[in-house]
Amino acid sequence: MVNNTIFSGRFTTQKLRSTVITDVWPQVLFFTLWAMAIVLVDRFTETKLAVNSQLLTVLGVVLGLVVSFRTSSAYERYSEGRRLWGSICVISRNIAQIIWTQVPAERPNADKPELAVSMLKGSIEKKSMINLLQAVAVAVKHMLRNEPGIYYEDLYPLIAFLPRYAYPVAGTDVNDLLPLWQASHDKTVAPLKRMDSQTLSRATTIEEVDKRTWTSSYRPRGFDEFDPEKVLPVVYSDHSLRPSRITPKTGFFDYFPILRPIKRILRLFQPKKVETHEQEDLIEPYSHGMWAYVRRKKMQPMDSNVPLQIILHLAGYNAFLLKAGLLPSAAASMLTSSIGNLQDTVYGLDRIKTTPLPFAYQAHLRMTLWLYLFFLPFQLLMAMKYVTIPATTFASFLLLGFLEIGQEIENPFDYGLNDLDLDGFCLSLQRELHEITAYHNLPPSEFCYSSWNQPFAPCDRRTAEEIIGDEKDEYHDKEIGLDRIRKTLIHNWHQVDQETRV
Repeated sequence: MVNNTIFSGRFTTQKLRSTVITDVWPQVLFFTLWAMAIVLVDRFTETKLAVNSQLLTVLGVVLGLVVSFRTSSAYERYSEGRRLWGSICVISRNIAQIIWTQVPAERPNADKPELAVSMLKGSIEKKSMINLLQAVAVAVKHMLRNEPGIYYEDLYPLIAFLPRYAYPVAGTDVNDLLPLWQASHDKTVAPLKRMDSQTLSRATTIEEVDKRTWTSSYRPRGFDEFDPEKVLPVVYSDHSLRPSRITPKTGFFDYFPILRPIKRILRLFQPKKVETHEQEDLIEPYSHGMWAYVRRKKMQPMDSNVPLQIILHLAGYNAFLLKAGLLPSAAASMLTSSIGNLQDTVYGLDRIKTTPLPFAYQAHLRMTLWLYLFFLPFQLLMAMKYVTIPATTFASFLLLGFLEIGQEIENPFDYGLNDLDLDGFCLSLQRELHEITAYHNLPPSEFCYSSWNQPFAPCDRRTAEEIIGDEKDEYHDKEIGLDRIRKTLIHNWHQVDQETRV
C-alpha cells in the first residue's frame, strides 16, 4: 500500500514550500480583492459592470487547453529525466557485471613477466573501475544541479586516484593539470593549506552533517542522523570539500514572494563585503526551485564536463582490455556499446537541463491568464452576484496553480520534494555496485553438487550430492540415463502445472 505523501509524516515547512500555495497566494489574493471590488461597486452604486459571458466560454476553453499543454510538456521533461536516470543505473550495472565477471583478475604473462598481474592487483583494478561508475552518477547529479567542480564529499573520494598531471613538457619541469582537475583548481575551489596526515578531507564536522537536510526516500526511517559519505574512502585533500547536498535555504521572502522587490531594493543600500577565498569557495543557497538554480548558475559558470572526463577513463580501460585481448568478442562489443550508451544518457539529461521552454511562450501565457482572471468577475457578475468572489478565488487558484506546477517541475533536478530523488538514485546505485562486486565468480562445480541443491524437485527430492553418489541409479546409465532425466523433467512439468493453477 502506497502512503499518501500529503498526510504521511509530520507537516513541515518544506512540504508547504513543495506546494504551489506559497507561490500563488499573492496573485489569488489580488484577484479575490479585485472581484470583491467589482461586486461592491455593482451592488451599491448605479454603475453596472456586468458584461456578456460569451467571451468567457470561448477563452476559457482555449486557455484551459493551453495551460494543460504547459503542464503536460513540463511533466514530459520530468518523466524523461526519470527514464534517463533509470538508464544510467541499468547501464552502470551492466558495465559492472561485465568488468567483474568477464575480465580475468589474474593475468600471467609468460612472454613479458613484468606485465603480469596478480589476483590481488587485478581485483583492485576491476573494483577501482567499478567505483568510477558510481562517480559518473554522482558527477551527473552535481552537473544537473549546476554545482561545478569535483571537490565534493561524495565525489572526490571516488576519483582521487585518477591521474592529475599530463606528461612533463620536454626540456622543462612544468606539469600541466589535466582538464578534470585544472578547471576545478582555477574556478571553483580556492587553494587552502595542505592538511596533515591526521586531518580528513571532509571539511564539515560530524555535527554539521547531522544538521543537514536529506529528503531521500532511501533514508532509513527513525534515524535523524544520516551520513552516507561515511562509507566512502577516506582520502586527503589540499582543498576543502563541499557538502554533497547544498540545500537551498528557505527565508521569509520565499513565503511572501510579493515582497521580493523590497529585498532587492534593500540590497542596493547594503555595503559590499570583501569576500575571502574561503567565502568565494562556497555556493550561496538562494531559495527554492528554479531561483536556486539560476543563482548558482550566475555565481559559478560551468567548467569542464566532469562526467565526460570520468567516462573517458572507462573508455580508456575498455581500450586497454581490447588491446590486451582480455575480453571475449561478445563481451567486448557489449562493454563498448554500454559505455557509448552511458554517454548518450548523460547528454540527454544535460539537454533537459539546458533547454527550458521559450521565454516568449511562458510570458505570453502568463499575461493572457492574468487578463482572463482580471475580466472574469465582469462576466460572472450577472449570473452569480456575490458568489462571483469565491468563484474568482477558486478559478484563479486552479489556473495559476497548474501554471506554477509546470514551472516547478520543468527543472526536475533540484532539491525540492517535487524534484527527482537524485541522491536516492546515486545511493541505490552505490549499493547495487557493491552487491555486484560482492559476488564470487566461482565455477559451477563448487556449488551445484552440494547437499543444499535439489535440482530435480518436486518429483525427485534427492540432493545433487545424493544423486551423484548413487552410482546404481538409472541417471548414471550411459544408455538410458538421458531418457530418465527427461522423464523426470516431464513429470515435474505436469505436477507444477497442476499444483500452481487456481
